[in-house]
This record gives sequence, C-alpha cells and structure tokens, in this order.
Amino acid sequence: MAQRKLPPLAALRAFEAAARHESAKQAAEELAVTATAISHQVRSLEESLGVALFVRKPRKLELTGPGRELKDVLESAFDNISAAVDRLRSAPQRQAITLTTTPVIASRWLLSWVCMLRETHPSIDLRIHASHEAVALDGITADIAIRYGDGRWPGMVAEKLLDNTFIPACSPLLGLSDVSDLPNHPLIHFHSPAAGSGPVDWAGWQKLAKVPGLDVSAGLVFSDETHAVSAAVGAQGVALMSRELIEDELAAGRLVQPFGPEIKVKAFYLVYPESRQHEPTIQAVRDWVLAVPGGVCTL
Repeated sequence: MAQRKLPPLAALRAFEAAARHESAKQAAEELAVTATAISHQVRSLEESLGVALFVRKPRKLELTGPGRELKDVLESAFDNISAAVDRLRSAPQRQAITLTTTPVIASRWLLSWVCMLRETHPSIDLRIHASHEAVALDGITADIAIRYGDGRWPGMVAEKLLDNTFIPACSPLLGLSDVSDLPNHPLIHFHSPAAGSGPVDWAGWQKLAKVPGLDVSAGLVFSDETHAVSAAVGAQGVALMSRELIEDELAAGRLVQPFGPEIKVKAFYLVYPESRQHEPTIQAVRDWVLAVPGGVCTL
C-alpha cells in the first residue's frame, strides 16, 4: 500500500470545523483552542496545499471552490470516524475470568451449565482451570474457586455449595447387596497426583465398616476421579465416591449404593477474595454458580 501523504491532522480538523461553522471563533470553541490557533492551522494548511481555502470577510469565512471540495471530503470522513468510535464505545467489552476447581467438579457439575452464564453475561469469557492443586486467587492464575474444606480461608469469602458424603457405589449389574460380599469384588481407588488419596479412601472406610477379609490395597487405581466413576458405571468394581457428585447416576439407576457406612467430610465452597467481592464479573460468576442446579447447599 502506498504511503499516504496527508497534512497534519490538527490542521485538517481546524479547517473542517472552521468551514462548518464559517467562523474561526466558533471552531475554536468546539475544539477548545483559541481563534488565533485555528487561523494559524488553516493558513498552514493553505500553504501546504498551495491553494486558498477561504475568502476572509469581516466576521465570516467564505469557502473557495477548493475549500468547499476539501470540506465535503473531510466532513464525510470525520463523520465516518465518529460513527465507528461510537460503535466501539457502545460495544460490550469482553472480560475474562478464571475459575479453578477439581476436574470432577468441572466435568460432572459445572460444564453442563456454562450456557446459563453465556445467556446472562455474553461478554464474559469463562476460563476453567481444572486441577487438584489449590492455586492462588491472585487475578493472574485464577480469580475464583470451588474448593472443599472447612470454609475458613483468611481474606476470602467462602459460600457453601455442596455437602460431601462418601458412599460405596457400584453398577447394579454386580448384584451386590450384602457388605460381606464386598471382598469378592474389585475395589476402585482414586489417588490424585497432587493430594494423594481423596478425602476418604477405602482404608478409612474399612475402619468404620470392619468387613472381614477386605484387602483395601488391592483393586483398580485412577488418578482422575471421573475415570473412577466411569469404571464403576461399567461394572468394573466398587468405588468410594461423593454421593453429591454421582446424583445423576444414582437417580438413573446406573449406580447404586448397596450398603453403608457413609462418611461425611468437608463440604465444597465457592471462594473468592474479600477485596474483589463487589466486582461485577466476580458477582456474575458467583450468581451463576449459586444458580447451578444442585449447587446451593441446604443447611
């Protein structure tokens, strides 16, 4: 593209305003400069172009032929620029926010309901950071989190979302109903790379159940809790998992709870910095999470 050879923009603006108002004084008021500055810019433009743009009369500027031609072109160009700027200013500004949570919460609870956030806040770009590690809510790594714990994090707002009750669960195809038959079926384990075992493991469960002959170290081991759920649905063994996260499978009969005991552990909380609790984007994501079906814990 050939390089444009244009006079200074300040001179073009001064001329266009003076031509529109037919007055250096009124142009000066519009552009918040002095009438002398307008006159200087117009004369500089005339010298640059080598043509007279105005016939100067007492209390009035009258356009010459070249002046009228340039005025029409500039007026149209500045109108187009103004319209484009107005469109950009009125367009919704996109905002990105990162929510961090465990892979199982992300895949089995949140992802099905992202459409709710898009419908109510289409300008928000949600980024989901799925990890078993608790990362900093510093506005860089993440902004808001779903974590399990006791609800006490210094400097953070924590709102309870879900209880967290671990139960034995398996496919009804196993035909398991008596706890004494559990040693005849493979156990399914979940061990995250970051945190080792989950909040409850089979060894902890066995301390309560005291099932004779149960080898709590044997069985299938997964590093992703969603894979453990899939294995249980596929009748590959008996898993120990959070009832709140397999409600769909239990309701549909793809999984059953053949027996107890149940173990209630720390709940899931929505967590975000106190210093940011009134930010519109934080509030929008908070409201969305609290509106997710099954998300608000009934105390």
